[in-house]
Amino acid sequence: MAFRSGLEEKVADLFVDLGVKYEYESTKIPYVIQHNYTPDFVLPNGVWIECKGYWDSTDRRKIKSVKQQHPEIDLRMVFQSPYNKISKKSKTTYAKYCEKIGIPWTTYTNIPIDWLV
Repeated sequence: MAFRSGLEEKVADLFVDLGVKYEYESTKIPYVIQHNYTPDFVLPNGVWIECKGYWDSTDRRKIKSVKQQHPEIDLRMVFQSPYNKISKKSKTTYAKYCEKIGIPWTTYTNIPIDWLV
């Protein structure tokens, strides 16, 4: 069995030596960490605008969580460079990530008028 760390392996060996039965990483428990999200702009028409130049993994998780936990919010992204990759090893762009999680996006030079009224 492969363990994630040397310490986990040592504890498992101890359990075996002591005859203690165990399951390793056999259960997943969902949890939500409470944070507050402050959108960049809230428009009178109910549209929330979040602006991003660089969009790191922490901010992506935050936006995804807000969208999942508050589907009633009309959240939209405005990017400086929507075709930047989310990481050096990924083919996914900021734009494709938004499409995957159901968030409309645009560039800061091309914000649709119907988003604003």
